[in-house]
Amino acid sequence: MSDPARIVALGGGHGLYATLSALRGLTPELTAVVTVADDGGSSGRLRAEMGIVPPGDLRMALSALCADNEWGRTWRDVLQWRFATDGPLDGHALGNLLIAALWDRSDDLVDGLDWVSRLLQAQGRVLPLSTDPLEVSASVRRGDELTEVVGQVAVATADGVIEDLRLSPTEPRVPEATVAAIDDADLVVLGPGSWFTSVLTHFMVAPVGDALTRAASRAVLVLNVGHDDEETAGTSRADDVQALCRAAPGFAPGDVLVDREHADEPGLAEAVEAWGARLRVSDLRDGTGAAAHDPLALRAALAEIAVERALSVTAGPRSVAG
Repeated sequence: MSDPARIVALGGGHGLYATLSALRGLTPELTAVVTVADDGGSSGRLRAEMGIVPPGDLRMALSALCADNEWGRTWRDVLQWRFATDGPLDGHALGNLLIAALWDRSDDLVDGLDWVSRLLQAQGRVLPLSTDPLEVSASVRRGDELTEVVGQVAVATADGVIEDLRLSPTEPRVPEATVAAIDDADLVVLGPGSWFTSVLTHFMVAPVGDALTRAASRAVLVLNVGHDDEETAGTSRADDVQALCRAAPGFAPGDVLVDREHADEPGLAEAVEAWGARLRVSDLRDGTGAAAHDPLALRAALAEIAVERALSVTAGPRSVAG
């Protein structure tokens, strides 16, 4: 029997949560690589106070991979628990505090995340994009005016079209395990998520961007659904592809997965064809009307791609524990 497929998913926040909820049913050899640029909410406060990588998106990824049993689901809920007080704990997620404590104890980001993974009996591993907290800045155009915007939250909610993206530090430290996971992967899944601050940022960290370029033929790009993302308001999925082409001209994924609602958008098929990739169309949107992927539909679409590539995956449970 073939070894289970080694799959790596990259992104951040709710987009990566959906991807991991889908992929956890396909293979036990699953790794998440998570962006670390968040500067808002509980994560932003801990980042500012302790000088640490923001833990929130890492906590979300770990929660998505919890064991599908009472133990895993209970600890997932505890990690996601937010305090509501009249004091300084207000708004903090318990999991963010736990991760910060483990990092403060050992000063080893990867080891701390592995400890939380063991607590959750997680069905995979979570790694940071960088061991340095990243600051995102962008040039945002609104009409004839070009404005410089600094910070992940500010960039994600800026009114206008993002024309240029930058990271600080420009050469952040990257765990060896993060690059090794991409190099060793049989399938690399990029997106969905906030396009500039959760997807394109991976290409701006040189060791990871280089690894993604090496893995391009093994990669699947999952485009967003809906039109509600403030970062890309007023743009199309073809614009998203073009933005990625500009950010990483040497990267061309094997497959581009798009929801049927967006399949006929002008220029998308042509952009994907020029990339040399295959455009895969499927019904992926959450049936509740939210601008989000249905994890079970996404799982089925990714399973089909994996099987076509002769990778060993399982159908997985019909439920989604994360």
